[in-house]
Amino acid sequence: MYRIYVYISFLFLICLNDSVVSAENTDEKNWRKGILRDEFIYDSTSFVSVHAPTIEETPSGLITAFFGGPYEGNPEVNIYVSRLVDNRWTAPVKVADGIVNDTLRKACYNPVLYQVPRKELILFYKIGKNVQDWSGYLIRSYDHGMTWSSPEALPEGFLGPIKNRPILIGNTLICGSSTEDKGWRIHIEFTKDFGTTWTKTDPLNDATWGIIQPSFLLHQDGKLQFVCRSQNEAVVSAFSDDDGKTWSSPFALPVPNNNSGLDAMTLKDGRFLMVYNHVKAAESAYQDRKRTPLNVAISNDGIHWDASLILEDSPIKEYSYPSVIQGMDGMVHIVYTWRREKVKYVKIDPSQLMAVPFTGEMWPF
Repeated sequence: MYRIYVYISFLFLICLNDSVVSAENTDEKNWRKGILRDEFIYDSTSFVSVHAPTIEETPSGLITAFFGGPYEGNPEVNIYVSRLVDNRWTAPVKVADGIVNDTLRKACYNPVLYQVPRKELILFYKIGKNVQDWSGYLIRSYDHGMTWSSPEALPEGFLGPIKNRPILIGNTLICGSSTEDKGWRIHIEFTKDFGTTWTKTDPLNDATWGIIQPSFLLHQDGKLQFVCRSQNEAVVSAFSDDDGKTWSSPFALPVPNNNSGLDAMTLKDGRFLMVYNHVKAAESAYQDRKRTPLNVAISNDGIHWDASLILEDSPIKEYSYPSVIQGMDGMVHIVYTWRREKVKYVKIDPSQLMAVPFTGEMWPF
């Protein structure tokens, strides 16, 4: 009788274990719902470190750019691009370097791609010894990223879009920019001729907020919103009623930020989508970079956000600096830094995304 009891108990434990595994698999599958494609841009390259990818869609298809070299800040760090051709990513090609003159070379940083409607493709980037030393540059492509112009230096004091894609309202390209030399400060830069002449706002925040790298959301009523990286343990936001000329006071959203870059956009159906690390810096499992997990959230108003996807949740190294667009076919395309070793690409069907409310600021596991 005892043997029968032990045997039945053993079977019960097996079934219980199977049910737990199934539940875990279901949870994992749900948090990946909507993902159609998940791959690396390349398998191997001549450079060992990579960061800050950007993605754009040209009339010929998707293109991504990123900086790569021995390590961030090294003078040998260049800007590379890869194009999606015949459903495969091309090998990365160097399109810009940090050569200032015959005797001076600095590192390249933070490329940002922007396809001018019915015109050229622009690649903004920065050159400097460090962030405080940045100067802004751009190059142009008239064949969808196959060949590029010589570098154009932005006017002194202008950096262009600092990390995230600019937004075109009317005939004005509105670029979210920021500086880090006198504390973290956000400002907005404007160009009406796609990079030849520029104007800008004064800094939009004081020392109360340490914020950089704004990303824009365009509301149906015409309001413009930015969401940005912060040193305040939360995603920080503000609103503009006059196309970015003046802004409300910054405020914290009920979404954690780990002092790492994010990106966000307005979907064609009116919802807002944000890609970011859903963790506070003090709570991260990865205590070096504090840039994991990497998540996708959805919102109807830009204020209240719901959990949607987990792109990465390994505690090993970092998954960071996402860039996101929605293609002409309605699909969402994301690229991000994978462990500083590779660039990851993810394609998503936004119609399949879940929207599960947060519990406070906690991800609803």
